[in-house]
Amino acid sequence: MVVTGSSICFPPDILQSVLSGLVIVDKPQGWTSHDVVGRMRRLAGTRKVGHAGTLDPMATGVLVVGVNKATRLLTYIVGTTKAYDATIRLGATTVTDDAEGELVHTGSTAAVTDAAIRAGVAALTGAISQVPSSVSAIKVNGERAYARVRSGEDVKLAARPVTIHSFDVLGIRRGAHEGGAHAGTEYIDVDATVECSSGTYIRALARDLGAGLGVGGHLTALRRTRVGPYSIGQARTLEQLAADLRLLDIADAARALMPVRELTAEEAVELSFGRRIAASPDGLHTAANPAAAFAPDGTLAALLADAGSYAKPVLVFPRESAQ
Repeated sequence: MVVTGSSICFPPDILQSVLSGLVIVDKPQGWTSHDVVGRMRRLAGTRKVGHAGTLDPMATGVLVVGVNKATRLLTYIVGTTKAYDATIRLGATTVTDDAEGELVHTGSTAAVTDAAIRAGVAALTGAISQVPSSVSAIKVNGERAYARVRSGEDVKLAARPVTIHSFDVLGIRRGAHEGGAHAGTEYIDVDATVECSSGTYIRALARDLGAGLGVGGHLTALRRTRVGPYSIGQARTLEQLAADLRLLDIADAARALMPVRELTAEEAVELSFGRRIAASPDGLHTAANPAAAFAPDGTLAALLADAGSYAKPVLVFPRESAQ
């Protein structure tokens, strides 16, 4: 091992054979998710690094990163529920629906009551149809929507179904703009927590809450506190990871993420060759939602999908992947 500055550098052969797992990163503000992946590639000494769900540069918080063999778990993490702490400013609209965009409209919030805000939040809770922000990373004819907007195109994205499991108001604060053309115009900041399905845009929630109240709205702060079973309490900053790169073992990550099936020694051997075994007792596991199958020694052997009376491996983890 070689220490260079604040980074710990392992020989590449050791990294490739030893470092496989998840890293729960506390993404800093101003960094893209791609920036974080690039940093983790340098820290881990491998190109095989990916993440399980983009965070905008303005946002902070949980970004799940997979290293080496653990990148195979990322596809099952992307679709999990997410939780956020957010601040929504009512009375101002921006091009990007967040604080990074140009201010395009302000409206007095003097007539907006706390009760109206809570009613607006309730209307945006549950199964809703949401139009993503026009500057999202969604592709339109092969090009990212945000790139088309930056080139001057008026982008209209189709609404999509999402589920807002909870949208709770923590605080309502009133103020007024202090400078510029909008000096003296009142606004309201709403602090909230949101738990939602994958694919939900929190800045679109801010936009729609403001639109529903007739005063406009945008997101001023966002922190992701949970992705599936992985929480902010597990997250570490890039500085902490540079000083001490710790990974969540693949087996521990899978146990937290998926239903678990404990194998017999014979079943583990069969799966190691990619062969099917008897289905699980409930027979409910699918390729999209598999069970994590563990050998008697606790190592992750495979991800299993049931098909009739049999279970077949969706992914097989060779013995050398154990940490």
